[in-house]
Amino acid sequence: TQARMAALAGVPRSTVERIEAGTRQPSLPTLGKLLAAVDLDMRIRLEGYDNHDDVLDANYAAMTPEQRAATDTGHEAMIALVDAGRAAQP
Repeated sequence: TQARMAALAGVPRSTVERIEAGTRQPSLPTLGKLLAAVDLDMRIRLEGYDNHDDVLDANYAAMTPEQRAATDTGHEAMIALVDAGRAAQP
């Protein structure tokens, strides 16, 4: 429960509630406490910036409405195929 998680982590229950509701982002120290409460460890790895998503976003923004619609339709079809493949696996 939220109360148990908060007690184990040593944070107020309201903190856990707000994080779960998406109205608050935990600080790194708070996130570390929450993870430790469930026997997990936080590891941060610094890497060079990858602008792949920025390029995709810029390309999408430059499309006409028709091109965006076609792209969205293709994307939705791909997701449906992946979902169907997962559902077919035992």
